[in-house]
Amino acid sequence: MAFSITRVTWREWLGLAAGLLALGTLFLPWTVLTADTATPEVQDAFGSLAQDDVVRSAWHSDPFSWVPPLVLLLVGVGVVVFGQVRKARMSGLPHLWLVAGLATVLLMAIGWSTLDWVFDSDQRAFLAAAGVTVGAGVGRYLGMAFALVSIAVSILDIRAARAESRVSRRRR
Repeated sequence: MAFSITRVTWREWLGLAAGLLALGTLFLPWTVLTADTATPEVQDAFGSLAQDDVVRSAWHSDPFSWVPPLVLLLVGVGVVVFGQVRKARMSGLPHLWLVAGLATVLLMAIGWSTLDWVFDSDQRAFLAAAGVTVGAGVGRYLGMAFALVSIAVSILDIRAARAESRVSRRRR
C-alpha cells in the first residue's frame, strides 16, 4: 500500500502541525532576564547588555529547551508517514505518540524547573543580588501548549484506533 496524502487523518495532520509549530518556537525567546526590582544603576547596566544576553532562544538555552520540540516534530512526521500502515496503527503507533508527547512535556517541565541552571552558581548569585530574575519566554509557553495539543490529539487517535479495531473484528 503506497502512501497517499489524502488518507492522512485530521488527527495526524494536527500532530504534524503541533511538531512544526513547536519547531518554530525554537526561534522565539525561551529564557528572559528581567530587572524590574533592581536599582537604577543595575537597570542601566542591564539595559546596555546585548539582546542575546538578555533574551535567549531555545538554541542558546539548555538541551531541555531545544530537544522536546524536535522530538515533537519527529513524532508528528512519524505519525503522518506510518499512520497509514495498518499494522503500525494496530501495533501501537497512537500509543507511542502519546508516550512521546508525555515525554516531551516531562522534558519541558524539567527545563522549566532548571531554568536558571543555564548560568553557573556564581552567575546566579550575582543575578539574584542585583535583582535580576530568570524567567520563561513566550517560546517556552507556546512549546508547552503545542506539546499538550499533541497529547490531546494522540488520545483521540488512540480512541479512533480502538474503534477501527472493533470494526475490523466484527467484519471477521
